[in-house]
Amino acid sequence: MLPGGFSRKAALNCGHMRTAFTSFLVFGVISVFAGCSQPASEPTPAAQSSAVLYEGARIVPGDGSAPIERGAMLVEGDRITRIGAQGEVTAPAGAARVDLAGKTVIPALIGAHGHVGYQKGLTFLRENYTRENILNDLNRAAYFGLGTTMTLGIDTPQFVYELREFTANGQHGAARLRTAGSGIGGPNAGPGNAVYSRGVAYEVTTEEEGRAAVRDVAPHKPDMVKIWLDVRGGRGQKIAPPVVRAIVDEASKNGLKVIAHVRDHIDAETAVGSGVYALAHLARDRDMSDALVADIVKRGVYVTPTLSMAERNNYAGAVPAWFEEPGLLALLQGSLTKVELDLVRQGFIERTPEQAANATRAYGILERTVTRLNAAGARVVLGGDTGLPQHYWGLAEQRELELLVKAGLTPAQAIVAGTSRAAEFLSLPDLGTLAAGKVADFLVLDANPLDDILNTRRISNLYIQGKRVDREAMRAKWQTSGS
Repeated sequence: MLPGGFSRKAALNCGHMRTAFTSFLVFGVISVFAGCSQPASEPTPAAQSSAVLYEGARIVPGDGSAPIERGAMLVEGDRITRIGAQGEVTAPAGAARVDLAGKTVIPALIGAHGHVGYQKGLTFLRENYTRENILNDLNRAAYFGLGTTMTLGIDTPQFVYELREFTANGQHGAARLRTAGSGIGGPNAGPGNAVYSRGVAYEVTTEEEGRAAVRDVAPHKPDMVKIWLDVRGGRGQKIAPPVVRAIVDEASKNGLKVIAHVRDHIDAETAVGSGVYALAHLARDRDMSDALVADIVKRGVYVTPTLSMAERNNYAGAVPAWFEEPGLLALLQGSLTKVELDLVRQGFIERTPEQAANATRAYGILERTVTRLNAAGARVVLGGDTGLPQHYWGLAEQRELELLVKAGLTPAQAIVAGTSRAAEFLSLPDLGTLAAGKVADFLVLDANPLDDILNTRRISNLYIQGKRVDREAMRAKWQTSGS
């Protein structure tokens, strides 16, 4: 059923589903997050100029090219207009200057796989899916260094498309939202959690139903079409390969791209052979064949491994050391209450050794696959499956970067996965790279992530479209009132 009691099946049989959604006023509840004032160490530009020259930092462009040591970056309005070595970049009269000596600047991170709106405090409920809670997730994403994030397949038109437009220019002070809207699966084989397992995704069994679902979402212009190809542990019915091909074909006719959720090797083969744009997750039932690795690379299929979601299940009886890593813990303590943190810790403690052992075996397959895909030159993209129960926004992406490096990517490659390649994946050519003409989305870090990827957690400041995000106000709000 759709929100309001409408059946997706009935809507498809009628040939369309047009869920109207309302444009909302900007509520005061988010105004605390929209502050863009400069801190004392970063002066406000003079009134006669909108230009700010950031100088002295190591600048990591995000495209894999060499960093600029003691660099300079001129931002005018929401764009980078000049970039180069300090002393070689001149600023217009009246421009403010910001000394970033000892810092490292990288593009703001871009998350390619998340789910907004369902987690609120200690609860994970459909009732939590509100405009306010989605914005809170986007604020938490920004707190952890993300300038843009993609939500995949469990979103109704009720809020998500309006919020995509509302967040597009970064003026609200937190991460932009991109969306796949409502995804497509077989009967009872779509989203995994019972909270949204029925009534959020389209359920199809025939080629025409698959095509009708695509035609139904197409007017909203989703950033991708999400499909699920597994049977959810046997509870559901898999989409047959001809239906998958029909969905991909119909999406192409409507100018849309398809990202496929897979768990088994055979489903990954079906998805790639059908011409999908990307894989959400990778096979965990067996090591990926050389033929499939080669096909992924040949076809240029993007992959979001979601290592962090899978790896967290490897632990039983005790909280893993990585959860207490100082940089990550500081971010968690700033964005979650103690009770929320204790809930995450309890999940590790309550997991049985048998559950952890099974998860560890599956994770070993996943990690080896990422190693081989990266070595073969596949397009690996940052995506942590963030926003699932107790897999809070921001935690997943920061942990994902660490695990990508453990799987064989260099820190520079992991940064590419989370910046320029993620922007390419989402068709956002103005984002993901620090270069003249690009939008000024950047992270100021206290240490160099090329030396240690964990340094992406040492966040001094985040700028979105040239404006400083008020992370201090976010932290104060969360610690005062909780999530």
